[in-house]
Amino acid sequence: MNSYMIKDNIKQVNDNISKAALKAGRDLKTITLIAVSKTKPVDMLKEAYDAGVRDFGENKVQEILEKYDKLPGDIRWHMIGHLQTNKVKYIADKVCMIHSVDSLKLAKEISKQAIKAGRTIPVLIEVNVADEESKFGVSIEDCEALVREAAMLPGIKVSGLMTVAPYTTDPEDNRIYFNRLKQLSVDITSKNIDNITMGVLSMGMTGDYEVAVEEGAGLVRVGTGIFGERNYAIG
Repeated sequence: MNSYMIKDNIKQVNDNISKAALKAGRDLKTITLIAVSKTKPVDMLKEAYDAGVRDFGENKVQEILEKYDKLPGDIRWHMIGHLQTNKVKYIADKVCMIHSVDSLKLAKEISKQAIKAGRTIPVLIEVNVADEESKFGVSIEDCEALVREAAMLPGIKVSGLMTVAPYTTDPEDNRIYFNRLKQLSVDITSKNIDNITMGVLSMGMTGDYEVAVEEGAGLVRVGTGIFGERNYAIG
């Protein structure tokens, strides 16, 4: 993909986010575009960086480690994929947020490694809103319990919720799931649990991010819409 195409794609995505925010009466400053750069080479990330993107999302620890030192230091790296407990130590000093906390075991390990790294790591609880067997995440019913347990751990800050909505050709199909995640965040906020804020909703991908913005997404994760189709032969 030519560099101007990445730049043009980012402009198009940002324009679409702006329109969706306007339609929903939302402040654009409350919405951050995360460029999902999994399987993409460093030069493509540099092009996105040059086009103004500062937030990048990776699904694999190994890719963060490979790209981290080759790119500018002001990039905010988001761990958005399933995270194994034995890999947390490698990224505890590198990521700005972990989106995919789906168990107390993982939360405890992040807490432990955050303390070792001398920092507090913002985390999101991943919720399997559509109850898909193939997806990670806690159920809506179990979410509050995990939030309460994770909130008691030092070194992490529960900052909101994340979901991966079902793949669909019609983004409207996913509005119900985005709305459910938003409602869940409102319900949990109303409980006034110490050490949590539900300010961040990470939801929406290339096929449905505009609907996600209309339903309250603060972080949208767009890969194909910026970089084109993924090449799984890389890495």
